[in-house]
Amino acid sequence: MSTPAHTITGRWQTRLDDGRVRCDLCPRACKLRDGQRGYCFVRERRGDDIVLSTWGRSSGFCVDPIEKKPLAHFYPGTAVLSFGTAGCNLGCRFCQNHEISAARQWDLLAERATPHMVADAAVRHHIPAVAFTYNDPVIYAEYAIDTALACHEAGVRTVAVTAGYISPKVRSEFFAPMDAANIDLKGFTEDMYWHLTGAHLRDVLETIAWVAERDSTWLELTTLLIPGHNDSSEEIRSQCQWILRECGPDVPVHFSAFHPDHKMRTTAPTPPETLRRARSIALDEGLHYVYCGNVHDIEADTTTCASCGHELIVRDWYRLISYDVTANGTCPACGVRIPGRFDEGGPGEASAHSFQVALS
Repeated sequence: MSTPAHTITGRWQTRLDDGRVRCDLCPRACKLRDGQRGYCFVRERRGDDIVLSTWGRSSGFCVDPIEKKPLAHFYPGTAVLSFGTAGCNLGCRFCQNHEISAARQWDLLAERATPHMVADAAVRHHIPAVAFTYNDPVIYAEYAIDTALACHEAGVRTVAVTAGYISPKVRSEFFAPMDAANIDLKGFTEDMYWHLTGAHLRDVLETIAWVAERDSTWLELTTLLIPGHNDSSEEIRSQCQWILRECGPDVPVHFSAFHPDHKMRTTAPTPPETLRRARSIALDEGLHYVYCGNVHDIEADTTTCASCGHELIVRDWYRLISYDVTANGTCPACGVRIPGRFDEGGPGEASAHSFQVALS
């Protein structure tokens, strides 16, 4: 195994009386002796400290439509420069990016990418935002934060796509420079969380509620519906009731279709009718903006004014068919402000297709 090119001392750690050092980044609180790695694999005890071994290295860069993150109410139609590193602090058996998140070799981190290199690339390619995605940015929080700050200096927005499995003491520092976040709420039972992700539901709910209380980071939620595991009407209803109570009716919710992958290749794909049922339940429970992902459903991709029913943004997959939000972010039919972040100049004109780019 080759040695990663750049390591930095982790910012969140505590030396214990028994000689171990505890990582305070996420609820796992890994306690390490010299030479041991944390669950995420990218944090390692070296000497007296825990270090992050993926700072300034990326598994590659891709230009995506912002709708692919998915974010439906954050500068629709614009492009985002997406990248990740390696490793993860969850062990999702259904992970669709497992080649990256479960990576145990540094060869995947082929591209040198300092924070200012990332920000400069976004500016050079005229891309208004950078997304930390593919694997969870929580595990490379120092790198994500440094890159987000460099992006803001360059006038570039930032997006975190995360499972929200982060310790309370780190939340503020991590989310402060993030303009938007899509948090993956993987289900709504502790049993499902523990057996399919190796994490705990309570910690994720606390993160979601914390972000929802603050206006600085635009929040959307995604749930991948897996047949037989988190797709019952009772669980979906309970989840939607919690979202309404803790986040309010205006947080966009995305229900996405599962396809067999990683360690769940014998599980059937999610039927489109399951997504439509989930969306119907969410709307019945009072959530205003509910979408279906990974399926072709124009109606379920359309943003409709919660006040008057006017069609505001009609989408076909990631392509905008029509856009009818005023320059000040209101419905042109009734004048109600639409929750989200909208450009005064109208929607972006980004391609609905993704493509790879190099930083240099």
